Amino acid sequence: MQTEKVIDYIVEWLKDYATKAKMSGFTIGISGGIDSAVTSTLCAKTGLELLCLEMPIHQAKSQVSRALNHIDWLKDNFKGVDSATVDLTPVFEGFKTALPTVEHEEERFLTLANARARLRMTTLYYFAGLKKYLVAGTGNKVEDFGVGFYTKYGDGGVDLSPIADLLKTEVYEIAKFLGINEEIIKAAPTDGLWGDDRTDEDQIGASYPELEWAMQMDARGKQTDDFSGREKQVFEIYKKFNTANKHKMVPIPVCDIPEMLKRTT
Repeated sequence: MQTEKVIDYIVEWLKDYATKAKMSGFTIGISGGIDSAVTSTLCAKTGLELLCLEMPIHQAKSQVSRALNHIDWLKDNFKGVDSATVDLTPVFEGFKTALPTVEHEEERFLTLANARARLRMTTLYYFAGLKKYLVAGTGNKVEDFGVGFYTKYGDGGVDLSPIADLLKTEVYEIAKFLGINEEIIKAAPTDGLWGDDRTDEDQIGASYPELEWAMQMDARGKQTDDFSGREKQVFEIYKKFNTANKHKMVPIPVCDIPEMLKRTT
């Protein structure tokens, strides 16, 4: 990959899109992870305004500190960068209290984790509406179009996706070129939806390089029986997530009513 040229291309694409949309800049949620760090830096390089939001919900201290350190780094290196911290923990707890109880508490763990992402999306759009900003997405190609590892109408609810055509390993390559803080580059990827340090690999069962390999094999039309051992296991994991999350990766189904049924005579 021609890293510098790719960076320049994305930055120009971001600037051009915002200018044509008559928007003043971007807002983005900073999680302390590699994807939001790279995306926010690319937005900052446009020279347009950038609002970085840190939105903790029972967040692990290591994630919060990495996020705040990155925001400080952005402010030191780019003009037009502003930030705000919105503690959504009380909102999340109030939301949980308003919901009916269920017989088995573990049944709602995943839906509540997704609720965190949707609260953050709502917060991002609140500020975006106030300031005429675009909400910048942070999903990479493997997450967005491979395993669908994001929350529908949560972190998937954005105005534009600057790094969605980059594999995770390519995001790391860009991060190193941009000089992103080493603590972020070294940190294991996590979605930050559980209030602990569980990683993406813990949840998925495969690393991003493994998932990239499986995504490439799937694109070549390979089948599970073409592999054995760990490769077969990884390919099965990829196919399971890709199939289960396909609804996130395709347009919303529309019921097309036949014209003959619409006619009144």
